[in-house]
Amino acid sequence: MSKSPDEAQAERRESRRTIFFWDILIALAALACMIAAALFPLIANAAPASPPTALVDQLDRMIRQDGVQGVTVLVFLQGHMLYRADRGNIVHDAPLPIASASKWMAAALVMNVVDEGKLSLDEPIGKRLPEFTGDAATITLRQIMSFTSGQGSLQGLVDVRQDPGISLAESARQIAALPLQDRPGTVFKYGSPALQIAGALVEQATGESWSRLFEERIAGPLGMTHTSWGNPLRPGMPTAAVHNPNLQAGATTTADDYGRFLTMLAADGVYQGRRILSAQSVAAMETAQTLGVPKAFIPPGGDNAKPEYALGNWCESVEAGGVCRLVSSPGAFGTFPWIDRKTGLYGIFFMRRRLPLVEKDIQEARRIIMQDALPQQVRP
Repeated sequence: MSKSPDEAQAERRESRRTIFFWDILIALAALACMIAAALFPLIANAAPASPPTALVDQLDRMIRQDGVQGVTVLVFLQGHMLYRADRGNIVHDAPLPIASASKWMAAALVMNVVDEGKLSLDEPIGKRLPEFTGDAATITLRQIMSFTSGQGSLQGLVDVRQDPGISLAESARQIAALPLQDRPGTVFKYGSPALQIAGALVEQATGESWSRLFEERIAGPLGMTHTSWGNPLRPGMPTAAVHNPNLQAGATTTADDYGRFLTMLAADGVYQGRRILSAQSVAAMETAQTLGVPKAFIPPGGDNAKPEYALGNWCESVEAGGVCRLVSSPGAFGTFPWIDRKTGLYGIFFMRRRLPLVEKDIQEARRIIMQDALPQQVRP
């Protein structure tokens, strides 16, 4: 049945109204995108907010009760600083020795060379360093950076007591001369001297010194202008004279410098548009390597419930497949960097105080940070 002229005209008017309606919706959507694009730089570069009162109270409590002279806390969410807190007697940008928080940065440089294809996580070190023989020749970089290489623990202080003026190659030779304490891959002992061997491998593979390479590949691109490598027992030794930097405990840095390093890791290896590490390397660094391995030595602290170790950092919370949800690398002098992958929050507690005296209060401060920053439905 054909339509009357009036019906056809009415249908055309309705069709034009529908098209006009959708044109308006599309225009409004485009306008919204333009406004969001214009506002994003303003949001990203907005001045950090004031820290929550509960966090400030907790930090002040640490100063009163834990003997902390001063503390800086930086908190970030998905690449942007939420706030900064400086409490007590601490210089805004003072470099401090960070002890075991060095391990995370050392692992990053090793993984940078792995990304380049010049080293492999699972190649036996005896192929490159013939002084390692027998079972020691089968040790891998993965075992070195997860402290399952069988070469003892931090208790021996083997690497810390070495002469900082020797080369990393000589450091590795001295370690090779020591008998293994355990068969590689069978036992976790935190803080073995093996990171020096990783450093020797890095220098051999690249032909550059550790400190120079760190500056070129990590510190320089990230703007870490106050970070250097030395030895925690020789704090006054000129950097240029240090050829055997202690890689598990010898870095000196600032809160801001370490914040830049964390921002790169939190962005899966990218900093301000420049890739420093591959996403695969960051994922490997945050995968538990010690599942099912006996934990023969864990350092003293306020929280000895750290379940697993990855590559250069602790897995405080491990999900299926060994994926680390919450990672950290606390140091004996009180520096405590961390990243929470579930929420996108990350930050650093920066101070000079023995970790066992403050770790429980740091954990409580971090809980306050998470509770304050996140909506109820995504809080850990």
